[in-house]
Amino acid sequence: MTVPSAGAGRLRFSLCNEVLQPMPFDQQCRLAATLGYDGLEVAPFTLADNPEHITDAQAAAFRRMAQDQGLTIDGLHWLLVAPAGLSIVAEDQAVRERTVAFMRRLVELCALMGGKYLVHGSPKQRSIPPGSTREEALARATDCFAQVGSTAAKAGVVYCIEPLSTRETNLIHTVAEAVRIVDEVGSPGLKTMIDCSAAGQMEKASIPDLLAHWVPTGHVAHVQVNDPNRRGPGQGEMAFAPILDKLLQLQRAGQYKGVVAVEPFDYVPDGPGCAARAIGYLKGIVEGLDHHG
Repeated sequence: MTVPSAGAGRLRFSLCNEVLQPMPFDQQCRLAATLGYDGLEVAPFTLADNPEHITDAQAAAFRRMAQDQGLTIDGLHWLLVAPAGLSIVAEDQAVRERTVAFMRRLVELCALMGGKYLVHGSPKQRSIPPGSTREEALARATDCFAQVGSTAAKAGVVYCIEPLSTRETNLIHTVAEAVRIVDEVGSPGLKTMIDCSAAGQMEKASIPDLLAHWVPTGHVAHVQVNDPNRRGPGQGEMAFAPILDKLLQLQRAGQYKGVVAVEPFDYVPDGPGCAARAIGYLKGIVEGLDHHG
């Protein structure tokens, strides 16, 4: 099957693959393609109990599994779930060094799988540890991001800092906070992104206004769509038509070049059902916008 081009002049939708667990990865690819997704955004812990053990050959095999179904592996997310003990804010420098080495390996795996970005959420592994100040934790995190940003730039991918809600972590909650880190580091391999669920809880501006403000600056490289109630798009109160409309405008202006990833956390009625409902809802919106645009 032919993999669709990133420059096809339309929004490309990717599914976060943990939604389809515990299916084997080749079956996840087959179902995602059948439902109408263009790619998968992969959580490394779904591929191996310890993603450090994924070999270059295995990464290439995962890439081929997706390609065989006409999909791409667009990027990676949920990066530090496994192995245990990782942290970008730990007081122990050895822990941070091990974490950075793991993050750099994920950058390599992302490139081998054909991905273009990594999303660093991992709330527990960045929450301020007891005995540390916010400033100390932020400085340690920034140093880790700087090291990985350099690796990402060399690999031709983008490492994205994900702002998250206060219900998940006590560090980096808004796009503006993430942008300050990105600007301090100053690497083309380090950007930020917008998760609609977190932004809907934490930002004063609407998602379309956030996109209009930050995407043209080059700081925002990726968008995940989900409702603040943590279900899929269309299963809560957030209106996604204005969000997709703004993304289409920015894409046509050559300012947004990323994909749109579906990342629910609460799967209703179940993973496959949630994935099916989301892509139907999102593509219906796009069709309506195209018809009226």
